[in-house]
Amino acid sequence: MRRLLLAVLLLVLVGCGVSRLPRPGETTSAPQPGKATDTVTKSIQDVERFWSGEFPKLADGKTFQKVQGGYHPYTRSVPPPDCGDQPGQYQPNAFYCPTGDFIAWDAQTLIPQLQSDFGSLLVGVVFAHEYGHAIQVRLGTTRQPTVVLEQQADCFAGAWLGDALAGHSKVFKNVSAKQLDNTVAGLLMLRDQPGTPAMDEGAHGNAFDRIRALQDGVEQGAGKCAQYNADTLPVTEVPFTDRADAQRGGDLPYNDAVQLLAQDVQGYWERTFPQLAGQSWQDLQVEPFDGGKPACDDPDSTAQGAAFFCPSKNFVAFDNGQLGPALYKRIGDNAVGMLLGDLFARAAQDRRGQSTTSKAGQLAVDCLAGSWTYDILNRSAADRKQGGVTLSPGDLDEAVAALLAFGRAEDGSGPTAFDRIAAYRNGVLQGLGACS
Repeated sequence: MRRLLLAVLLLVLVGCGVSRLPRPGETTSAPQPGKATDTVTKSIQDVERFWSGEFPKLADGKTFQKVQGGYHPYTRSVPPPDCGDQPGQYQPNAFYCPTGDFIAWDAQTLIPQLQSDFGSLLVGVVFAHEYGHAIQVRLGTTRQPTVVLEQQADCFAGAWLGDALAGHSKVFKNVSAKQLDNTVAGLLMLRDQPGTPAMDEGAHGNAFDRIRALQDGVEQGAGKCAQYNADTLPVTEVPFTDRADAQRGGDLPYNDAVQLLAQDVQGYWERTFPQLAGQSWQDLQVEPFDGGKPACDDPDSTAQGAAFFCPSKNFVAFDNGQLGPALYKRIGDNAVGMLLGDLFARAAQDRRGQSTTSKAGQLAVDCLAGSWTYDILNRSAADRKQGGVTLSPGDLDEAVAALLAFGRAEDGSGPTAFDRIAAYRNGVLQGLGACS
C-alpha cells in the first residue's frame, strides 16, 4: 500500500503467504512421505480418469494419451531425471518435463509437507496442475507467455477439482468446505513474490489471479481454460515502481496504514453510497480497542468476533492489541485494509436494508469491500494528485490472505473462503455495479 502519487496499472500469487493466523502455540505436523506417496499415486490416476473423458472434447475427438515418460519422485540423494538440456537436481518442487513427457516431484519434503499442512486435496490439485502442462503439449498450445501457461494449468486443475466436487472422483469423495478452504490456503503458498512482473519468464501469477484461474476451471470447466491466451487473460500483478516501497515490501507503517485506509474507505462510501442506496452516507467512527470491547447491543461481527460494526451506535471497532497488528505483521498492510473494508461494507449493506449474516449477505459484503479496491485501482490521474492510497504489488494477495485468516469455513456453516474470494474479486474487477 502506498501513499505516493503513482499510477497503478491494472494488468491482469510463489513466495511467503499465510492462510490464517496460527493459534497460540500451534505448530505444523510432521510430514509423512509414505502417506503422501499413496495420495500422489491415487491423484494421478484420478486426473487421468478425468482427462480420458474430457480431452476428446477439446481435441476434436482425439483420444487422450497418458504421460509417456513416467512419474518420478525424487529426494536429495536421488535427484530427478534430466529434462532436455537441464540436468536433474534437487529442488523442493513439482514439475512437468515436456521434452521427456514426464512428471517429477520432491517426495522428501515438499509434497509430504503440503499434505501435512493443507491436506490431500491440495496434493491432488498440484498434480492436476502439472498434468495440465502435459495437456497443453497435447493440444499444441504452448506458444504463450509463462504466466498464461501457468494459469491455464491452474484452470485445468480447477476443472478436475470441479469434477471431483460434482462427485465423479473415486479418490476425493464428499469434499468438505474446510477441505476446499485448506486447498485455497495452500495455493497462497504457491504464488509469485510480490513485484514479479506478470510477463517475466517463469512468472506464475499472484494468488489473486491463480485462485481466479482455479475457480474458472471449477465453475466453467476445461473448455474455459482452453480459451486462455495472452490477449484475454486478465492479470493484476505489477512490479514495484518505487525503490523505497520495494524496500519495505509495499507496506506502510502500521499506524499510518490504519489512519490512511480508514480515511480512504470513509471517503469512498461518502462518494458512492448515494448511488448504491439513494441516500447520503453518515460517517462511521473507527474505534480500535486494546482490551475491553466498546459496548454495543447489536454487534455485527467478523474475524471470529475480534472486529464488528455497531449499527445502533454508528461505529466500527477492531482489536488493536492483537488482531490488527497480527494481520499486519503476518500478512501486510492491506490485510488491515481488508478488515476495514469488510467493516465499512457491513455498514453499507446494513444501511441499505440488506442482511449481512446470510450467505448471500456475506458475499455481498465481500463484493462491496472489493468495490473499494476497484475504486483505488481506477482513480484518475487528477484524483491521485490529491493524495490518498494506491496499491502496491502483493496488496491483492494480502486481501485474499486476510479473507482466509478470518473467513475459513471451519464449522461448515456460511460461505466458504473459496466463495468469498470470488465475491471479493467480482467487486475488485467490476466495481460497485457488480454488488448491487
